[in-house]
Amino acid sequence: MSFNRSPADDISPWVGRVMVAITHATPDAAASGVLCNDAAYVRTAVDAHWTVETADRTMEISGQTFLCGQHDHAMPLQYKGPIKVAGMMLRPGAMRALFGVNDGTMLQRISYFDEIGIPDKEVTGLYHSGIEASTWLEKLEHWLRQHIVRSEAPLPDPLSQRFEEAAFADPNQSVTDFADQHCVTTRTLQRTIRRDFGLTPKQVLRRARILDLAARLCGVADEAEEEIFLRFFDQSHQIHEFTRFFGITPHAFRVERNALLTLSLEIRQARRLELLDRIAPGAVRPWMRKPFLPKQG
Repeated sequence: MSFNRSPADDISPWVGRVMVAITHATPDAAASGVLCNDAAYVRTAVDAHWTVETADRTMEISGQTFLCGQHDHAMPLQYKGPIKVAGMMLRPGAMRALFGVNDGTMLQRISYFDEIGIPDKEVTGLYHSGIEASTWLEKLEHWLRQHIVRSEAPLPDPLSQRFEEAAFADPNQSVTDFADQHCVTTRTLQRTIRRDFGLTPKQVLRRARILDLAARLCGVADEAEEEIFLRFFDQSHQIHEFTRFFGITPHAFRVERNALLTLSLEIRQARRLELLDRIAPGAVRPWMRKPFLPKQG
């Protein structure tokens, strides 16, 4: 079971999406996958044991809350046992506003909550056996609401948030044109985006192209968006860019479709289409037959 939705209105300046995923498996059932997100995340993982290869270390995660940075390529992981994960997708610049950490320093990295000065039990302890998915998310949102008040967290930089929206709308647009439209110099834009994304503006746009294509290959994109395939010079360019990001060709990616990555891409596309006003919050998504609601019980 997986479920994602827009966050509560009062935390939406910092949070783009909230999600929960629960799978049933025996304690010794092992599997592998990848993490690949264009946003930072706060995640709580219980039950399953995770092994993740980050840019600077191999991390073992079990029954903990952690802060995930953005990715510039897919990050491999292995896990064992049933999955119970709840999380909040952070908006650009929110990591710095909430936790004092720049996205640039967290690219391809993960930090345990204890490492950023927040007692793990404060967040991981929100989960208890039998809790409903919707209740778990509400508790997580309430914790963040209190953290924002306690820390007097500022609002993230609106320039970074506008650039995220622009990347969702047209990842082939000119960086110079965007800067001109928002009355900032290209240098200011470069500095701001590097701080809040960990990448250059062109790299952010390139990543958006690839993730839209990956979502289409996984069947979690609007099939009416044929332009997703037309954003590359030719097929050779498409294969080169995709392989550089995921380590495999688009064809192999489709054949070897990974459940965890598909979930991440679905969450991203749902937020993207809502942000661009192509679907209403909570509406049936183009790739679904019915609304994406949490199972009860």
